[in-house]
Amino acid sequence: MLTRLRLRNFKSWADTGDVVLRPITGFFGANSSGKSSLLHAVLLLKQTSESRDRGLVFHFGDKSTPIDLGDFASVLHGHKPENHLEVSLDWELDSPMMIKDTRNEDRAVADSSALGFTVVTGTANAKGPGRPVVGRMTYKVGEARFGMRRKQSGEMAYELHSDAPDYQAFEFVRSVGRPGILPGPEKCYGFPDVVRAYYQNAGFLADLALALEQRLDQVAYLGPLRAHPERRYAWTGAQPADMGRAGEAVVDAILAARERGHKISPGYKKRRLTVEQYVAKWLKTLGLIHDFRVVSLGEDSQVYEVRVRRTRRSAEVLLTDVGFGVSQILPVLVLCLFVPEGSTVLLEQPEIHLHPSVQSGLADIMIDAWKQRKVQVIVESHSEHLLRRLQRRVAEEKVTADEVGLYFCDLGNSWSKLRKLDMDLFGYITDWPPGFFGDEFVEIAAMTRAAEQRKAKGR
Repeated sequence: MLTRLRLRNFKSWADTGDVVLRPITGFFGANSSGKSSLLHAVLLLKQTSESRDRGLVFHFGDKSTPIDLGDFASVLHGHKPENHLEVSLDWELDSPMMIKDTRNEDRAVADSSALGFTVVTGTANAKGPGRPVVGRMTYKVGEARFGMRRKQSGEMAYELHSDAPDYQAFEFVRSVGRPGILPGPEKCYGFPDVVRAYYQNAGFLADLALALEQRLDQVAYLGPLRAHPERRYAWTGAQPADMGRAGEAVVDAILAARERGHKISPGYKKRRLTVEQYVAKWLKTLGLIHDFRVVSLGEDSQVYEVRVRRTRRSAEVLLTDVGFGVSQILPVLVLCLFVPEGSTVLLEQPEIHLHPSVQSGLADIMIDAWKQRKVQVIVESHSEHLLRRLQRRVAEEKVTADEVGLYFCDLGNSWSKLRKLDMDLFGYITDWPPGFFGDEFVEIAAMTRAAEQRKAKGR
């Protein structure tokens, strides 16, 4: 699970401060307040990790990636080339990582399941826009730190650095006859291959980079503008990693899960369900439709239809012939059910085109994803209904206040500001920002005044 995020000089954020990430984390606020950028920073690391170009510091995106951020100058806060971009991400492993001292196998340099990564980058030419250059990158394992930094000479030459508690003091030992200067990192996070040859006790560094790649591989994203439903879907056996940026792979995912026999437990001592059955259960719970199934047009056909019934007695129709909201929530549902257990799902405005009651139900889907599959959900939203349902479920003890992290994003004079919302054990938010979702009392008072004025005029 991702546990902490910090950004400096990323888009509208001068400094987010430490953002604690919970099993369910929600970012709320006005348009253009920086909410999406918090998710995009994680995606920037993910698509960089997945890029085949090891020489790229960051892969800012193209048509094939979840997001396209342009270039380095575009993401720098204030578009000022003298600024340094810093991205820091922490996560928790399922089991501790132990790093042993190669000179003393009985001694551990680090032993912790709490890992973190920080990279600080600047431009190659500080006087104008240019390509990004890593100034420093650091991994942490518990209290120990290991990484690379650019030498002060200003050349593209790097050195290793470490920092461990006194009782676990560690120092990189250079091999005899090897230079102390290293080439730059691979991408923004990887150690060059020559590190193993240049240093006697640096072999574990590759494990740190691999741990980051594995964590980023468990991140899935769904964008705010989701694909329209189709009357027919062709499936040739594709095994998608997620739903695609716009949810276009949702039927592929359902069929892939069916083929490999993927089933999910809905709770203690309850019969395990297929993804298709679980989706049908949720759509019925949300009051959208009664039945849901994906069927082939023939025994050997690779063409499929999504058929639904609105009520028990309704005729079966295609997904295209029912309300648009079903096709919009379908990728959200399937993504939470399809990703491997322990994954992190990033949702951008999942409430678009959904009825308020279904927006409320989104909160229950997120809680279910965490409780049944340990899927962490980080959502950026404008929905008051989603937030209110989360508060209610805390009060009902369906989820604890510690499992939910809520933040309010606001845009100041020239940068975004983040405010943590404190929620107590009973679901009450004790520090509502002014005008968080507008001012209901102001609206009611204005409506009442208008009504009285019209009555006074006899209209």
